[in-house]
Amino acid sequence: MKVLNFGSLNLDYVYRVDHFVRAGETLSALEQTVKAGGKGLNQSIALARAGATVYHAGCEGRGGEGLRALLRDNGVGDQYLRRVEALQGNAMIQVNPAGENCILLFGGSNQCITEAQIRETFADFGAGDWLVLQNEVNGIGRMVETAHAKGMRIALNASPCNGKLAEVDFGKLSWLLVNEIEAEQLSGCREPEKAWEWIHERYAQLSVLITLGSAGSRAWRVLDGRVEKACQKAYAVQAVDTTGAGDTYTGYFICGMMENRPLQECMDRAARAAAIAVTRPGAAESIPARELVDREGTP
Repeated sequence: MKVLNFGSLNLDYVYRVDHFVRAGETLSALEQTVKAGGKGLNQSIALARAGATVYHAGCEGRGGEGLRALLRDNGVGDQYLRRVEALQGNAMIQVNPAGENCILLFGGSNQCITEAQIRETFADFGAGDWLVLQNEVNGIGRMVETAHAKGMRIALNASPCNGKLAEVDFGKLSWLLVNEIEAEQLSGCREPEKAWEWIHERYAQLSVLITLGSAGSRAWRVLDGRVEKACQKAYAVQAVDTTGAGDTYTGYFICGMMENRPLQECMDRAARAAAIAVTRPGAAESIPARELVDREGTP
């Protein structure tokens, strides 16, 4: 069993600030760094560090040459990554003293995926394999259709939550992974339980995971018409940078699902991995290795 992550790669321009910039304000940053990121790249590395066999598909643009090497160095297959002439996708990230962030995203090369690339990539995957998607690349509707026709299991991290998701048939997904804001944007319901009920009424076979920040996470897994519910606490740590924490959780959670671990165990390992990640700066480089998560247990 292997996983195909058809996702984004970004250069993250990270600015440490004493507060998030306000409308009309000019703010001096305390520090600036350039790091590897993108929800796709982060989740591929998280999957690999969690122990999954993962291949990353997408587009490498101008300025992003080092991102391919980073994937390869972390054990992620890069043979489905295509070179394009567009500027590498990037993000401008503000990080405040509490470790919170706000992000401005530019798609660039991540919006250059073609029908031919999708067709050629999926030729090497089939029933029992997993497809992991985020909403930072173009063509995810076609990817869902193709993967479903081949009998793959499909996990969508519906972030960012915008009108592009209208092209996706949610009835063909296995898992939907969202944070509490995205769950509300999709359902119109602020309470996670109500959001789940709204989704379940429309897509009865879709399992859902909602992350809740410091309040932990909740999941509803549909198995043979039954719903298994689980709640997971968030581990209290001193956060340095929360960028990439959700991607760390996603990678570890999906890897656990692939290994047929119990739902609660999958959520607990993912929560522990995310807690370690937020104690480190950056996104991809903050993701802990499986051995560290298993050895240290609770952060």
